[in-house]
Amino acid sequence: MAQSKIIRTDTLGKATYDSPLKEKVGRFYNGEAIARHDRTHEFAKLEQLSDIEYFELAGPREKLFFNPKETTVGIVTCGGLCPGLNDVIRALTFCALESYGAKRVLGFTYGYEGLVAKYYHHPIELTTDNTDEIHEKGGTILKTSRGAQNTDDMIDTLVHYGVNILFTIGGDGTQRGARALVEGLKKRNLPIAVVGIPKTIDNDINLIQRSFGFETAVEATWDIITSAHSEAKASRNGVGLVRFMGRESGWIAASAALGNSNVNFCLVPEIPFELHGENGFLTHLKHRLQQKDHAVIVVAEGAGQELFQTKKGADKSGNQKLSDIGLLLNEEIKAFFKAEDMEVNVKYFDPSYTIRSRRADANDSMYCLRLGSNAVHAAMAGYTNMIVGLHHEELVHLPIEMISDRKVIDSQSWFWQTVLQATHQPANMVNT
Repeated sequence: MAQSKIIRTDTLGKATYDSPLKEKVGRFYNGEAIARHDRTHEFAKLEQLSDIEYFELAGPREKLFFNPKETTVGIVTCGGLCPGLNDVIRALTFCALESYGAKRVLGFTYGYEGLVAKYYHHPIELTTDNTDEIHEKGGTILKTSRGAQNTDDMIDTLVHYGVNILFTIGGDGTQRGARALVEGLKKRNLPIAVVGIPKTIDNDINLIQRSFGFETAVEATWDIITSAHSEAKASRNGVGLVRFMGRESGWIAASAALGNSNVNFCLVPEIPFELHGENGFLTHLKHRLQQKDHAVIVVAEGAGQELFQTKKGADKSGNQKLSDIGLLLNEEIKAFFKAEDMEVNVKYFDPSYTIRSRRADANDSMYCLRLGSNAVHAAMAGYTNMIVGLHHEELVHLPIEMISDRKVIDSQSWFWQTVLQATHQPANMVNT
């Protein structure tokens, strides 16, 4: 294996301390890697085998950069809620304290605001007692906020509390903030490790096979779609319209459609559609109602944004504010069928907050435990400017800058083709 092709993450320096896990784990991971690509067409683009790139496997290291007994760990949660946040906090706390014997773990509240003195958000000392049952609840015990903060102010707080390792749990905006922290720490020559645990309920992080909370979200959609189906079938020309999360990627909506075969139309940001015209969505909905007398529509929140005339600006995290596609479809469906002199009964469901505030299911909870533990393993060994994530069924170390691109649904993929087969919707709802 060509060593130059192993994509390595930054380290703070040579690891010299013996790991206290020697008697607790079956093996250490010291350089094992897996191939970045796993598709024939991806390998076909390479000129020679030595061009194959590899990611380092996550896992406990035999030598550590930090002396655990002198190490203070910090944790921060940012952005919107997602099932599993408390699970990750608990995993980080338990691994740092019980496995490594760290000096203490501090939870900084209200996102990056908690790292800025002027907000007066005092950190919480996390222990195995006060985090013992938090995985049984949704939300985050550390609370959260959106928006960037001054990097030097945050570093000053880390120095003030003697933090050696900071774990940043959040999405792309959070990890951009983590990168800024790393650069600021380098300029000040401060050996503080920054390790991210990527969080997005939309499952849209590049190179990450599955983000925590996504599976719980999809599981939660089943009952909602079933209710929408029951409502639709109970009325003449009934329509159950359900809006799910998914700003730029429709993974939840599409997976929900596959998980519950009662969905007849699945609308996602990656696949444009038009409302009117012979091949427009409303015409196809009319044909469906004429044939079956009911329909269930699932739409991702970021779908159909091109149908709106004005943009709403950006939020504190720099994300484009979205117009409400659910309300637009609700109004347009009613107006269309009124003009067609055809009765329609629309029942609109928007369960987004209900879903994202749930506690994690068993699989996500297990995944969060693995993410948290392996993030601690990496940080204790001195890795920084990186995240831990699932890639080809393995947990790996990834440089933060590699996850900047969105993971989106490919309209030509077997996944989307399966959605089309399950819903029986047209592959194209755009007038040519």
